[in-house]
Amino acid sequence: MNDITYVGKHTVMYIVSRHAHESWEFVYCTEGSGAFDFDGRLMSYQQGDVVVIPPMVPHSNASEGGFRNIHINMVSPALSASVPLVISDDSNHFLLDAFNAAYFHFYSDRKEASAILSLYGDLISSYLAAYQTGTELTPVVAQIENHIISNYADSTWELDAFLHSLPFSYDYLRKLFQKELGVTPHRYLVDKRLKLAAQLLVSDANPGARTIAEIAPLCGFQDPLYFSKMFKKKYGTAPRYYSDSRTDEVPVRPDGDSMKIVLE
Repeated sequence: MNDITYVGKHTVMYIVSRHAHESWEFVYCTEGSGAFDFDGRLMSYQQGDVVVIPPMVPHSNASEGGFRNIHINMVSPALSASVPLVISDDSNHFLLDAFNAAYFHFYSDRKEASAILSLYGDLISSYLAAYQTGTELTPVVAQIENHIISNYADSTWELDAFLHSLPFSYDYLRKLFQKELGVTPHRYLVDKRLKLAAQLLVSDANPGARTIAEIAPLCGFQDPLYFSKMFKKKYGTAPRYYSDSRTDEVPVRPDGDSMKIVLE
């Protein structure tokens, strides 16, 4: 269901007395640090952490230096947790953005606020479920990944130059990235660019109207020949024929009750 029933904020607080909720509670620490006490079991948290508390679990919250948070109560979130746990937001702070948006829409008078709030309930629940089972990246690997995602469509951006600007050995960064994400930084970059190219080719209103020389730089490739070679290696067909090869997978005339799905 992921239905949000309440969203609140604590300004600077030092202690919240023992209590429990009939629904799930998610507490995002936006500033400071502290510890929850679950009847003798202490669970520390800091800025950027979300404390997940199942229904009817008594708890209190205390901090020597003070804390601020956004807390959300939700019915039946899609989580497998049966005991309290701490889940950390990632370096992009996507969870924080979702919590802030949920707070805004909970108190908004807009007629569409309820529907939007329901969507944020689904989003927050999905994020928490994903982060619960995910492996946290080391900061430098997360930094490299973020830069690739932010720049992969720019054909003038040079990954090697960025890697050499970091205060670590180039070979160390390459091996560490591959260890944590399963591919080298360059393979990760090329795969992002090729996926973008495939999406552009399928969604193009006039397939074949643009030349390979025009498409390549839109996807981050400076050399059209290299782009064509890598694309064919990954997808088994040249870019100019890719759209035709997908016609069996995409319905041409979906009816009103159908959803068009492109499988990668």
